[in-house]
Amino acid sequence: MSTAIMVVIAVVIIAALAAVAFLAWRQARTRRLKRRFGPEYERAVREHGGRAAAERELLGREQRHQELELRDLDPRRREQYREQWVRVQERFVDAPESAVEQADGLVTVVMGERGYPTHGFEEKAAHLSVEHGRTLDHYRRGHDISGRAADKQASTEELRQAMVHYRALFEELLSVPVQRPAPEDAGEDAPRAPAAREPEAGAPEAGAEPAPEAGARVPGPREGDRAGDRDDEQTPRS
Repeated sequence: MSTAIMVVIAVVIIAALAAVAFLAWRQARTRRLKRRFGPEYERAVREHGGRAAAERELLGREQRHQELELRDLDPRRREQYREQWVRVQERFVDAPESAVEQADGLVTVVMGERGYPTHGFEEKAAHLSVEHGRTLDHYRRGHDISGRAADKQASTEELRQAMVHYRALFEELLSVPVQRPAPEDAGEDAPRAPAAREPEAGAPEAGAEPAPEAGARVPGPREGDRAGDRDDEQTPRS
């Protein structure tokens, strides 16, 4: 076999191995982004018309997120915010639209103290999606209902659900410590970021409807939850 043929074969083999390695890297990156962003990954795919464009957007979010100076809350501030939330919930019975507006504002205040931007909903959502992607849909739904409530187009039941949605992100912002995104090229075997500490007692799991505060009059999760059923009897329906 001539030297030229051997060189061609070697080049073909190297190119094939490089292609396989690149494909494996892309698949690992996709899996990592899906884990980090949760439902927000599929939302990005729909909005940007494909996986490649969506992943570029999500990687850009990670890079911008790295520039934030995030911080944990002092335990005393955490408890003060929880007390404020209970007062907001108690206002729901007499003034549900006002309570939802105040819930939105309280979530924004906590975001600001954690170090997140607080102007522009889409900017806030983009930064939150990096560490709170699995809870972000709650925030989007609560924001949507809040907007309709401002135009007097939301029912009492929808306002109740808005409170549940805001509560999900509120509790996660209080409970989850600062984490930094993994490197853009991290693979399956790359070092993992430290796991988030367990939520404090009463904190909802990401993506799940949270249970109501003790003594609060706003309903929590609805079906199959006795505590939520008791609260439903106290909250007026439209």
